[in-house]
Amino acid sequence: MVALVPPETPGDERGAFLNFITTQREALRRSLLGLTEEQAASRPSASGLSLSGLVKHVAETELNWLRLAQERENERQRNEETWNDAFRLVDGETIADVLAFWDGVAEETEEFVRTVPDLDAVFPLPPAPWFPADGRVSVRWMLLHLVQEMGRHAGHADVIRESLDGRTSFELIAMERAG
Repeated sequence: MVALVPPETPGDERGAFLNFITTQREALRRSLLGLTEEQAASRPSASGLSLSGLVKHVAETELNWLRLAQERENERQRNEETWNDAFRLVDGETIADVLAFWDGVAEETEEFVRTVPDLDAVFPLPPAPWFPADGRVSVRWMLLHLVQEMGRHAGHADVIRESLDGRTSFELIAMERAG
């Protein structure tokens, strides 16, 4: 079994948030290691989730939170008709496409976190019953939420991957390190 080593965390809060988010991103990405497009799109568990769809969903969710915090329009905003497309690859999309898109989102998130003047800065949320009652959250709240959201989905990815071929997250870490 491979021992998990926590990432090097700079002594500041922003660096800690970014390292925890990066760790969750890596876990999700690692769930795709060695799979074909077909395997990654399959749904081997009781859930309707696939690994490729889950990674796409998390990438788009990260972008959505970033755009909310920036108070900018989300160019990939989903509506009721396209909501399910956030959970599967469509129109010739590939895993490589989704991972490249997520790389861009991750870079943009990291730049935003490093340069936002105040983690206590608040931004408005669209009305939804699952958002806080006052409809506003801080950048710090958003970062904690991203860690929570990605962690939840990394757990889903572990179950899906193990259902596909029996490989656990520890085995995937070893595979990744072996090159």
